[in-house]
Order: sequence, then C-alpha cells, then structure tokens
Amino acid sequence: MIRSFLTVSTGTLASRLLGFARDSLIAALLGTGAVADAFLAAFQLVNVVRRLLSEGALNAALIPAWLRVRDRDGTAAAAAFAGRVLGTVSAALAAISILIALLMPLIITIIAPGFLGSGRLDLAVQNARLMLPYLAFAGPVTVLMGLLNAQGRFALTAFSPLLFNIALIVAVAVLLLWHTDAAFAAWMLAATVGLAGLLQLLMLLSQRSARLATPLHVSFDKEMRGFFAKAIPGMIASSGPQWLMVAGAIIASATPSAVSWLYFANRLIELPLGIVGVAMGTVLMPELTRAVASSDREAVAHAESRALELATGLALPATLGLMVLAEPIVRLLFEHGAFAEDDSAATAHALMWLALGLPAHVLIKALSPAFYARSDTMTPLRATAKGFVVAIALAILLGHFFGASGIAASIAAGAWSSAISLLRNGTAAFGFSVDATARKRLPRIVLAAAAMGALLWLTMGLVPAETHGLVKFVVLGVQIAAGIAVYGLLLQILGAASWREAVNALKRPAH
Repeated sequence: MIRSFLTVSTGTLASRLLGFARDSLIAALLGTGAVADAFLAAFQLVNVVRRLLSEGALNAALIPAWLRVRDRDGTAAAAAFAGRVLGTVSAALAAISILIALLMPLIITIIAPGFLGSGRLDLAVQNARLMLPYLAFAGPVTVLMGLLNAQGRFALTAFSPLLFNIALIVAVAVLLLWHTDAAFAAWMLAATVGLAGLLQLLMLLSQRSARLATPLHVSFDKEMRGFFAKAIPGMIASSGPQWLMVAGAIIASATPSAVSWLYFANRLIELPLGIVGVAMGTVLMPELTRAVASSDREAVAHAESRALELATGLALPATLGLMVLAEPIVRLLFEHGAFAEDDSAATAHALMWLALGLPAHVLIKALSPAFYARSDTMTPLRATAKGFVVAIALAILLGHFFGASGIAASIAAGAWSSAISLLRNGTAAFGFSVDATARKRLPRIVLAAAAMGALLWLTMGLVPAETHGLVKFVVLGVQIAAGIAVYGLLLQILGAASWREAVNALKRPAH
C-alpha cells in the first residue's frame, strides 16, 4: 500500500506544484479585485465539480461495485458494467451541463450572494458558462480513472491531472505577455478550462483504457439506479473540503477581495491535503474493500492503522509548517503584479486559520473508506452536511467581526465537526481497528511534529523584512528543508519510523 500511496502522492504533488505556478500567475494577472473575485467564484464552482467526480471521489462507489461484479460474474461482465456506467455518466453530465448553463445566474447568486446587484455577478456567470465543457469531459475521465485504480494501476491516473494545470499555465503566460484587459483575460482562462478537460480525456483514450468499459451503453435500469443511489452521496461526501470552501465563499462574497484571499490561502492547504488525502482515498479504498469482503479483520486493522499513521505523519507537520511560515510563503508565491502587500497579509492570516482544519480534512479521508468499503455512503454524507452547516453558521458570526480570517476559522471548525462525527459513528457501528504498532507510533509522531514546529518558530525573524527576494527564497527553502530533516531524524530516533522498513515497502510491488 505504501508504494501505491507514494505513486499517487507523487503525481498529486506534481499537479499541486503546477497548481501553485498557475495560481501565482493568475494572481499576477488578475490581482484580487472584482474581476478576480468573479473568475475565482466561477472557478471554485468548477473545482467543486472536478473534486466531486475526480481525485478519488468516484472510487468510493465505483471500485466496490466493479470488484463485486468481477468477482461474482467475471471480467467480461465487469467490463459490460463499466461500459454502462461510462455511457450513463457521460450522457447524464452532458445534459446536466446544459441545464446548469441555463440556470447559471441563479447558481452564482446562491454560491456568491454578495455579487447580487454588482458587475461581479455578470462576470462570474460568463466565466462559469465558458468553463462548463469541462464538466462534460470530467465524467468519462473520472470513470476511466476509477477503473484503472480498481486494477491497481495508479500511475496514469496520478499524472493525467497535470494536463489541466499545464494548459492553464500556458494560457496565463501568454495573456501576461500580451498585456491584455483583465476581463478579457478571465474569459480566455475560463475557455481554457474546458480545453484542459478534453486533453485529459484524450490522454486516457490514447492509452486504450476505454477497453475496460465495453460495450458502451446508456442505461437507467435497476442496477444503474442502485449504483447511482450509492455513488452520489459518496461523491458529495468525498468533496467535503470543497463544500466547506463554498460555505466560506457564500459569506465572503459580501466583502470585496475576500473570495480571492480565501481562494489563494486554500490553495496552500490543498498541497498537503492532495498529497495525503487524495492518495489515501485512492489507495486505501481498494485495500479496505478487499479486506472487508473477505472478512479479514487483521487486513482491515493493518490497512486502517497504516493509513492513520501516514495521515498523521504527513498532515501534522504540514499544518504546523503552514501556520508558522504562512506570511513568507504567501509573499513568495503570490505577491507579484496586481497582487499587493495588503493582499498577502490578509491571505496569510486566512491561511493560518485554515491550516487548523487540515488534520481534520485528512482524518476524514482516512476514515471515510471504512464506510465506503461497507457500502455505507450516507454516514459520510451526513457528516459532510453537518460540517457545512457548522461552517455557514459560524462564518456568519465570525465573518462579521473578523472578516476573511473569521470565515477561515469557521471552515476549520466545520472540518473538525465532520471528522468527529465520522469517528463517533464509525466507532459505534463497527469500531475502527488500530493495531498495537499504531498505538505506539502515533504519540511519537505527534512529538516529532511538535519539535519540528518549534524549530520553525524559533527561526522566524532571522531575516530582516527588507531583505532581497532571492535571499528570502533561499532562507525559506533552508527553513523548510531543515524542518523536514529534523522531523525525519526525530521519527527515526523515537522509533516512529524505520528507514529500512520504508525502503523494503518501496521495493514491494504495488497491488
């Protein structure tokens, strides 16, 4: 599982790093004014749909169903089932895209009510409609990726999302060199989003992955209705972090630039969340499904324990690092062009509060597969809905007094509400299995992360504010590298991790 986890994590890391380059260029191109707020609100809507379908979300329903059909009826029946899913999803999303385009003014008003009565509403509607073709392409892409993951083929699915960011980076770079009007630049970027979805689909088809789903057929029979009844709640629940950001944006839309500040702060949260959370959902889902189906309690305990160790070991130091280094990271990545110093300060403050919710987001990714493997998608959905309500309620209160930072704190509180709800329900329903090794390692991982955080905090302020940007870049890189080195050394000293064990895990073939 560790080798598969690292394959997915590497692809996700590459995609997220390209995402940083993309967003840094977008910040320089659009800044944080009305045009940027409108574009990012529309882009956030597409991102919710993108995460709703991709990055492990559809695995929650497709993988268990596909494995059951294959084990019960054979490979040909599994391919026929997949062909029906692929055809039905593609047809349904094409129809939904047309409906959303017609209802877009209403949808934007719901997700950004603060835009009502201003030019931002029209801009957001135009941008969102230009992005809609991505939705039609995302359906078949996601089904094909889920089928590859079900067979343990993670490399292609891990790296195909790179095309999305590469396409947008090229578009932004051209627009920056062109020195075009901000509104026109936003329209061109929005149109590029649909093109990026087409590129992903063509890449998967070029590898003949469509052979996993033949013959192609559209069907809404009893079996398909049952599949979607399981799939839709799981897909919504798997996109919990994005729904919480939507909750924050609903309240933030009333404050100029707040949508942009929250968006750019959240982009930094999505790096560790993507590396850990997405890989957790993608790799852990097949592992747990096989273990639960065979009633192998030892295998279930091993999968859940290793997942919890990996989640804690990677999410906790990332949380502390982002909180301590929030301002220098934001200034280095985004303070260029139209993105001003005040924007950096506001984004950094929002980032510090959002980071408090990162362990909860990763914990949800580690806990949810235990429900999905048992064909329970409603419990994670209810936990997601609870977190959404908590985030909205707190954002109304805290946003009034503390602005974007208060909304960011509300999003973190919503994440913890969802995580605690899942933990409580899972413990009551089937009990999460944590083996003795995990119980020994987890406190040591926490101690090592705390020591790393303290080191980063002590090194803050060593570089004067007026230092040249290149020096700041080098110092920040040294701080991060030193933190990682100290953390790894402490894990080894405390016995929380063994380099020999890690190397042996990498040598084993992925399932």
